[in-house]
Amino acid sequence: MDIIVCVKHVPDTTEVEMKISEDGKSVKFEEAPYTINEWDEYAVEAAILKKEKYGGTVTVITIGSEDADATLRRCLAKGADRAIRITDEAISGSDAYAIAKILYNVIKDMKYDMILTGAQASDDGYGMVGVILAEMLGIPHAALVKKLDVEDEFAVVRRELEGGLEEVLKVKLPALFTIQTGINEPRYVSIMGIRRARSKEIKVLSLKDLGLSENEVGEEGSWLKIRKFYIPPPKKQAEIISGSPSEEAAKLVEILKSRGVI
Repeated sequence: MDIIVCVKHVPDTTEVEMKISEDGKSVKFEEAPYTINEWDEYAVEAAILKKEKYGGTVTVITIGSEDADATLRRCLAKGADRAIRITDEAISGSDAYAIAKILYNVIKDMKYDMILTGAQASDDGYGMVGVILAEMLGIPHAALVKKLDVEDEFAVVRRELEGGLEEVLKVKLPALFTIQTGINEPRYVSIMGIRRARSKEIKVLSLKDLGLSENEVGEEGSWLKIRKFYIPPPKKQAEIISGSPSEEAAKLVEILKSRGVI
């Protein structure tokens, strides 16, 4: 089984204060360390588990600068077989559609049984790249997958719905699935895996290699354009009610009556 996993090198913002850029169209992440997108790590683990069970290969693909090699080498250390990185200055400012277009031009001539992506990326939260890519490739897809099994030429998946519901689907392969966190327990990277990953080649491609022009990506080639980032202004402050329980209850009743709640 040949599996392709699309991964993203993202900033870890858990302990870093984010700042809006001077032009108001992006967020500064200079002080944040970068790592693999959380959802993508589960997708990589799902792919490696399937390779271990059925044989085949796992190819990881990312779009980014040379710094993104750290994420690709992490995937190689875990058990991925090949890695591809697409890099070009013109890609900056691309929305989910333009990113999917780039990935499509990489994947369309490759051999695969399954494509996995994370359900979303932690830096933008769009959750659109995977499903757009599937439509471009003309293959079936399922999003927010929490369980993934293979039966002959089909994949049986459980996907998360609203209200705590789950949907079970039987999807003919090849297909694309966007993976939700919690589907498995991603393995740690071993020292031996890190050593092996150092010697593996990362194939680097440019837009020219993919037959894409600069106006097909970036802001010009995107459907969505960011007009402005801003911090919402504070509206009303919380009112702290003090006193004994009976006094607090009386004050609360007065407030609710004054606002027409009761």
